[in-house]
This record gives sequence, structure tokens and C-alpha cells, in this order.
Amino acid sequence: MAEEYYFESVGRRKAATARVRLWPVSSAEESSVIINDRALDDYFPRGKDAYHLLEPLRVTEREGRFKVTVLVQGGGMSGQSGAVRLGIARALIKAEPELRLVLRRGGFLTRDNRVKERKKPGLKRARKAPQYTKR
Repeated sequence: MAEEYYFESVGRRKAATARVRLWPVSSAEESSVIINDRALDDYFPRGKDAYHLLEPLRVTEREGRFKVTVLVQGGGMSGQSGAVRLGIARALIKAEPELRLVLRRGGFLTRDNRVKERKKPGLKRARKAPQYTKR
């Protein structure tokens, strides 16, 4: 029996962290995406989230060549799908380094570091101030 191997990487977005593993699949096996022990469509019922996170595979024409398993925690649906997307792109580079240029041009390797800004004292939210009254 051949030794099992995979390519692992971490993706982050907002408050979400995703540990992604890409398992190469032979032609006899079926590729799939499992997120937190659930199928992709069960975990991300909104179609745009599932479409968004599979883009690195689609752009590099690697759909069906890998079985993807993901452990994701923290954040909301949008942040989690972004974290998985970055993790898949990073794992693809470990699997096939020649894909770096294609993924970089598509913007899949750039970490989106925008996070929620903290609330400041004296303000209602991070930047919204109470209404000014002259008298």
C-alpha cells in the first residue's frame, strides 16, 4: 500500500482560520470538498460562498484532481470562505510551485487583512459620533 500524503496550508480572513489539506486523487477515486466533516453544499448553503472558495482550483484547471479537507473556525460565513480560498491557493503552490504566477495574477495569494475596527470611547461605534447639538 502506498503511503498517503497531502499538501497542507493555513488561510486566514477577518476572524476566521482555515487549515486546508489537498489530497491528490487518482482517476479511479472521486474528488470532493469536506469542510468540518460536512459536504461543501451543507456547510456553505449560499452558492456564492462555495463558488468563491473553489476559484483557485477553477482558475488553475485543477478541479477534480484533489480531494479537499478543511478545518475552519472563527468568523462568519464570508470570512470562512475567504480563509478557505486562501488556504487552497497556498496548498496548490506547495503541490505545484509553477502555479504561483497564475494564482498571484488572479489575486488568490494576497491576504486580505481588513478586520473589524474596535469601538472607541465616547463614540457610538468605531467612527460614528453622537449627534452634535449647538444649544
